[in-house]
Amino acid sequence: MILGCHVQMKAPGFVEGSVQEAISYQADALMLYTGAPQNTKRRETEELRIPEAQKLMKEAGIPMENLIVHAPYLINPANSVKPEVAELAVSFLHTEAQRTAAIGAKYLVLHPGFYTTADLQTGIETASKHLNTLPDLPEGLVICLETMAGKGSEIGFRFEQLADIMENLNHPEHYGVCLDTCHIHDAGYDLEHFDDVLDEFDRVIGLKHLHVIHLNDSKNIRGARKDRHANLGMGEIGFNALLKAASNPRTEHIPKILETPYVGGKPPYGKEIEMLRNGVFDPSVFDEL
Repeated sequence: MILGCHVQMKAPGFVEGSVQEAISYQADALMLYTGAPQNTKRRETEELRIPEAQKLMKEAGIPMENLIVHAPYLINPANSVKPEVAELAVSFLHTEAQRTAAIGAKYLVLHPGFYTTADLQTGIETASKHLNTLPDLPEGLVICLETMAGKGSEIGFRFEQLADIMENLNHPEHYGVCLDTCHIHDAGYDLEHFDDVLDEFDRVIGLKHLHVIHLNDSKNIRGARKDRHANLGMGEIGFNALLKAASNPRTEHIPKILETPYVGGKPPYGKEIEMLRNGVFDPSVFDEL
């Protein structure tokens, strides 16, 4: 299993500090934002201690493909109602793509967006249209559209919706998918039968396009379409189903990134990664945090 987690990226260590945090959890993958996810304020990449981070990853034996960047939430390529939102989505996504390449990462995870007051099909078509207006992307960069839970006017909560977006892209080589276990559970997929889920994904999108997995339990019953993450084994999916998903041989090459809630203000990732590697659920570890 390639296991990692969402880590902080802040002064003074920046990306190097992110890698150090991941290593402290015995992780061999990590995901970060290049700045605050709620705004467009960004430090220059020259300040982010990227060479030091890359050196540390090499020493720790973590391949650069296992460093994932997550695009900020305010990027909404599905918005057809406000042109200014669409313009921001395109320009800022391009900026994030350049920053991802500067860090040396290959995968940039993107929420496909909300259709707001339009309708689902319009949102899907709008997302493709806006992504097609992106300037040239860095060579080798892949934007991974994330599977969503379907809350509100979210698009991308069924595999067919992501397939529709991807089929209409001018440069499909720059796009793939990030599968979030909490999101697809909340969207109605049954994680107890993960191979069936993979079969459906392969039929609709193609497993060759799956590059990142977010491994999260859910506080909601299947099909609730709410998107509330839970710690591994402490939600409605359950530890055994998530362990089977994490250890499935069909996805063994794909980084699994934990985005589970902090417990008592502390990150649980080291304990959760240890449980996955041992294959044993121990709820008492959350009491120790």
